[in-house]
Amino acid sequence: MFITDNKDNKKEYTRPRSVNLAFRVTREERDLIERRMKQAGIQNLRAYIVKQAVDGRVIRVELDSVKDMVRLLSNATNNINQIARRVNETGSVYAADIEDLRGHYEGLWTQAKEILRRLAAI
Repeated sequence: MFITDNKDNKKEYTRPRSVNLAFRVTREERDLIERRMKQAGIQNLRAYIVKQAVDGRVIRVELDSVKDMVRLLSNATNNINQIARRVNETGSVYAADIEDLRGHYEGLWTQAKEILRRLAAI
């Protein structure tokens, strides 16, 4: 607290943090906050919440790349199953089927590398 003189030369107490914030949490959220406070070695709830609000990071994960990769993986799996059926029926594999699979796997690796690159940037 600071002591300041007003225009009538009366001493007043002022707070460096004058804005009040209030919010409610569930019991589970409170327990999680307390666990994370202990992990961080902070015992004061206000200090922890202010530190997290000011310095904490919010990570937003875009899942479009993962969805594309899952689609490519599904396509490759379907192609493998079709080739396995054909090999079991005829005993031979077509070069075009192998090239198709190779293309799907290259797409998968491209997607996987992009996802890893984005995660590394976080």
